Amino acid sequence: QVQVVESGGGSVQAGGSLRLSCVVSGRTFSRRDTGWFRQAPGKEREFVAALIWTGTTYYADAVKGRFAISGDDGQNTVFLQMNSLKSEDTAVYYCAARDRITGAVNEDRAWPLWGQGTQVTVSS
Repeated sequence: QVQVVESGGGSVQAGGSLRLSCVVSGRTFSRRDTGWFRQAPGKEREFVAALIWTGTTYYADAVKGRFAISGDDGQNTVFLQMNSLKSEDTAVYYCAARDRITGAVNEDRAWPLWGQGTQVTVSS
């Protein structure tokens, strides 16, 4: 059974940094894309960033220049480095994975595998 597990959330003051990690296990993927989404209280889940198996990255406009997505060799672990955090970045952050293109990277319906989420709280 495939498991998607996020870690690294926490509380930080505005301007600070956090690094989230995502590990996908339970199956060998010949190709795998990994994405990060977030959901703030009272809001819909939104796309944050994605790392395609080719190495291509995508970012939401709200995080460009502040967040960076990367993976270790083989992308067994994917990281989301978050710098210059703002209060509006406060949300539960979810990692998602897929092994085929099922939609645009910024659409959550395009990602069949999800983690439980990790809370990020940024205080001003």
